[in-house]
Amino acid sequence: MLTFIGLGLFDEKDISLKGLEAIKNAEVVFAEFYTSFMMGTTIDKLEKLYGKCIEVLSREEVEIEPQWIKIAEHKDIVFLTGGDTMVSTTHVDLRLRAKEMGIETRLIHGASISSAVCGLTGLQNYRFGKASTIPHPYTTSRGTTIISESPYETIKLNKENNMHTLIFLDIDKEKGYMTIDQALGLLLDVEKRRKEGVMKDTIAVGIARAGSDYPVVKAGYANLLQHDDFGSPLHIIVIPASLHFVEAEALVRLADAPALIMETFKE
Repeated sequence: MLTFIGLGLFDEKDISLKGLEAIKNAEVVFAEFYTSFMMGTTIDKLEKLYGKCIEVLSREEVEIEPQWIKIAEHKDIVFLTGGDTMVSTTHVDLRLRAKEMGIETRLIHGASISSAVCGLTGLQNYRFGKASTIPHPYTTSRGTTIISESPYETIKLNKENNMHTLIFLDIDKEKGYMTIDQALGLLLDVEKRRKEGVMKDTIAVGIARAGSDYPVVKAGYANLLQHDDFGSPLHIIVIPASLHFVEAEALVRLADAPALIMETFKE
């Protein structure tokens, strides 16, 4: 049996009782924290609460050579991730591999950033379109810096369909955790080069440390929000499309958005 368990958003206490019970009953416990990391805890704290030794897998062990799955042919094992367990395509692939090997699987869900963002901002979940990730820029062998334009394209497409865009920020082993100011700077750089108006007069919403006791949620025009300090990671961004009046009021009251956005709804 292979059980996939989502640990939630921030610390070791976010796990569900069902998930905790499954870990305590497991014979082997694996985890990966490169797709998402729980900033409010450590492996030691997780092991102390769960009463189990956790083997943290590398990206290669998860995506390229997941030989550890074979253990589930004769033992009950669990695979832990931050957030919800099947948000990443990588995790779906692991489940499919297990199915092909005849290994029974089950899912124990955890809190997801996708739903947490809606709760923290007041933006409605049914209004979100395709999500995207802003990667760190990279430098070619010729010294040219490459900035991905894919997130910009996603925002453009979603706006054309009047949908909000959830933007994940890169976690890189060497470059670290991307921040909201860095991400908005990259989007504005693409805007400056392409001049398509996707980011012009655009409201952006920054969220930091979702799931903690003191998350930070701020909304404002992207070029101004870029200069705000959101503190320590993890960070995430939403670029809203047009706003329902309840969403606009929520951003003003919950995220200190400029009251000017309410002018749209005055008769």
